[in-house]
Amino acid sequence: MFDSDKELLEQVSLGKDTYLDLKEVRINQSDVTRPSETQLADILAAFANTQGGVCVLGVSDRSREVVGLPLDCLKSVVGFVRNVCTQLIQPEVNPIVRLLWLPNTVGEQVAVVKVEIKKSLFVHRSPSGYLLRSADKVRVMSSSYLARLLQQRSQMGMIGFDQQTVSDADLEALSQELWRRFTTSSSQNEREKQLSKLCMARNDEDGTLRPTVAGILMATQDPRRWLPNAFVQAVAYRGTQIRPRGMGEHYQLDAADISGPLDVQVEQACRFVGRNMKIAAYKDLGRTDCPQFDMAAVFEALVNAVAHRDYSIYGSKIRLRMFADRLELYSPGEIPATWQPEDLLYLQASRNKIVSSLLAKCPVPVNIPGLATTRNMLMGRCGNGMQIIVDNSLKASGKRPKFEMIGRAELHVTIYGAVEGGGRLGLSL
Repeated sequence: MFDSDKELLEQVSLGKDTYLDLKEVRINQSDVTRPSETQLADILAAFANTQGGVCVLGVSDRSREVVGLPLDCLKSVVGFVRNVCTQLIQPEVNPIVRLLWLPNTVGEQVAVVKVEIKKSLFVHRSPSGYLLRSADKVRVMSSSYLARLLQQRSQMGMIGFDQQTVSDADLEALSQELWRRFTTSSSQNEREKQLSKLCMARNDEDGTLRPTVAGILMATQDPRRWLPNAFVQAVAYRGTQIRPRGMGEHYQLDAADISGPLDVQVEQACRFVGRNMKIAAYKDLGRTDCPQFDMAAVFEALVNAVAHRDYSIYGSKIRLRMFADRLELYSPGEIPATWQPEDLLYLQASRNKIVSSLLAKCPVPVNIPGLATTRNMLMGRCGNGMQIIVDNSLKASGKRPKFEMIGRAELHVTIYGAVEGGGRLGLSL
């Protein structure tokens, strides 16, 4: 926005509007005293909540005069902006900060700081509340407007969250190797048409073709660059508690943050479970292995988690926890209001329709030890994944897996490990 110096100067000469704010900076012993942290946070959060915008630091908002900043204070001003964006705005915003030379009223080149904020996928709160940009001012959203905005920027809107565009990404963010795997060999259409057809890209409000959330999740090597919590946090613990007494610092057996396209996250999370679960054997006309967990059940639980979690919840990630007696999986997002967790066995609802359709084109990973499934693709059409989790886990451990909601904001699935008796295995770590 206002990418050339000429365009920026022309806009500055006209003054503040929906997309531009100007602030003169006062500095006392390297500390920024004006604008205040609260004032800048409110401006930047309002930009993120509306259509994005630019704030130029070093320009008088009253006279529109370019007054500039001392060169030895630029580092302090940039640090001031960074602190405002990360500490005073929740969830934090990611600014594009540029140091520029602009001419003042007598033609001398002086330094200014250009802070650009893109329209956000999320709704941000600053010290003065939930704000939006209205002409050249910021104002507090009404409760009805806030409700509509929250709905619009979540999975409940007319356009699903996974179909929304990512404003700070362009088509170059999508790996051709990754998105091409969803096309047929006969598809010769140009990139833009193919990505639009796959719903991995669509036009934003300005008509610019940008990646969708689904495109970022399925066709980038690390979706965390744009969706910071789109990963699986996996930890394997000793014993049956997160930190058993007397374990000191050695209570974790293994830990990993698993990123990549969603199908890769499923595969790598399965491999994490495979390498950290216990395998025992008994002899009965030959050797028979007894795994701690049924891998097909684990596989189905992980596919459901990445396919149906709520990616619009900022700060929440899928958490995989392994213990000596159980495996726990936490997936962000509430189930439909009238449902109970046990209804998941009988009813179906797809939060991320595009993500689910793309996962249905991804083959089941090969060579995952213990994974036996009749399905060829990650997601099937029958919708029997939850029943597989129950049936296979019950057969392996003798205990029915547990499904529960935590504050209606997170689905918690517990799969129990093999137990002694009835030909099953007793395990301890």
